[in-house]
Amino acid sequence: MTVGAQGIRIRHRGQEPQVHPTAYVAPTATLVGDVRVGPRARVMYGAVLDSEGSRIEVGEAAVICENAVLRASAVAGDQPVLVHDHVFVGPHATLLGCEVDRCAYVATAATVLQGARLGAGAVVAVGALVHARAVVPDEFFVPPHTVALDAPLRLLAPGDPELAEAIGRVGFAKAAFGVDAEWTDRISRYERIAEVRVAEFGTHADDEVLNPD
Repeated sequence: MTVGAQGIRIRHRGQEPQVHPTAYVAPTATLVGDVRVGPRARVMYGAVLDSEGSRIEVGEAAVICENAVLRASAVAGDQPVLVHDHVFVGPHATLLGCEVDRCAYVATAATVLQGARLGAGAVVAVGALVHARAVVPDEFFVPPHTVALDAPLRLLAPGDPELAEAIGRVGFAKAAFGVDAEWTDRISRYERIAEVRVAEFGTHADDEVLNPD
């Protein structure tokens, strides 16, 4: 397949990516479905922006670095990925069904989960995790390799004895997949999550590459 200046663009669920003429999308970046890339935005090599049944918006002069993954979803309610103006999303970062306000910085290998929100100028440092439905205040710094939870926000370090219980209280399976299962019932929980994803991702069988050879 030969790809053009706007990356690999795929029609999904009847929706096509829209790229502003002043934006740059690298040839190996992939835009799937209702993805809107704003003025002067930069989407670099290997990045994947997958709208699923929702949408992804990348604001003006926002930067999505190499191999970042942005995935929206509608399996647990409408969960778009909204990246506002002048946001930086580092290499190998992951944004799932979340909102990132203007001038925020998401560093290399950081993750922001469903329903979370980063305030303007917030920083999620290298390898940090912002868990589902957490709210990071404006200009707040989430240190490297920490876990940010809840609203009001609190931070826990890896290995903190409170971490597992705190994550259990978040209700991630319900927030992300609409699966209401006990935290301790892991087999049933992850079986149902897999079934949700099988159904959601199965809709890609009808995708159409818009810029093939």
